[in-house]
Amino acid sequence: MNYMTQPIDINRIFDLTGKVAIVTGGGDGIGRGACEILAAAGASVVVSNLTMEKAENVANVITANGGNAIAMQCDVSSDSDLVRLVEQTRQKFGTINILVNNVGLGGGGKENPFKIDRAYIERIYNINLFAPWRLCQLTAPIMAESGYGSIINITSTSSINNDPDMSIYGSSKAALNHLSSNLAYDFGPMGIRINCVGPGATRTHALASVLTPDIERHMLSRTPIKRLGEVSDIARAILFFASPASAWITGQTLFVNGGGVQSLD
Repeated sequence: MNYMTQPIDINRIFDLTGKVAIVTGGGDGIGRGACEILAAAGASVVVSNLTMEKAENVANVITANGGNAIAMQCDVSSDSDLVRLVEQTRQKFGTINILVNNVGLGGGGKENPFKIDRAYIERIYNINLFAPWRLCQLTAPIMAESGYGSIINITSTSSINNDPDMSIYGSSKAALNHLSSNLAYDFGPMGIRINCVGPGATRTHALASVLTPDIERHMLSRTPIKRLGEVSDIARAILFFASPASAWITGQTLFVNGGGVQSLD
């Protein structure tokens, strides 16, 4: 039995021409990778970053390579900044179709439960959980109006791992997973998909700050694909969820980790 009703056009199912994407923390690392791959697929990208200079650099590189991108400064811990980010994006491009909640804070094996305080916990949860939720709340009605919506929340393998001195970061990311799977029921009838990408140990500046040769060897000993992740590995998963290729997928968390468990212990 032939289940295909029409020929498959691989380019088309990953084509984001005419779509508008916001990426938080787009100035470097995984955020930059997301901006560049979404722009390469045809989307107009808003590179949002706390440091405007970094955002401008990424937007300029995308533009120089023939893509369409603009930079916006945004502190995701500020509600007024989040509102401004959404309003200015809509003013510039007319709509919003894709949201990548990439900004995250905490972890790195530095959360000794006897040395952190309530202010630290509130800051981590504000950035890792409240900010993504707020941007979902602000952008979902616009996506519904446009007829196309995909939200990708960047979580972490720490959301399912058990490690010392990682309780607040890990639990905030676990909450983000569960938030997303539940919002799928709210957003699905609006024509909006929401999924998570959970990077394993990925070669970014953040990882470099804690990685040692011994830690890397330990990570690889428990990783079937014998290398650490690259930003491009995570960016491709983001593109998958942003594109029509994942049209019937929502409420899911995809861990991109070489099939293994990478932790700092």
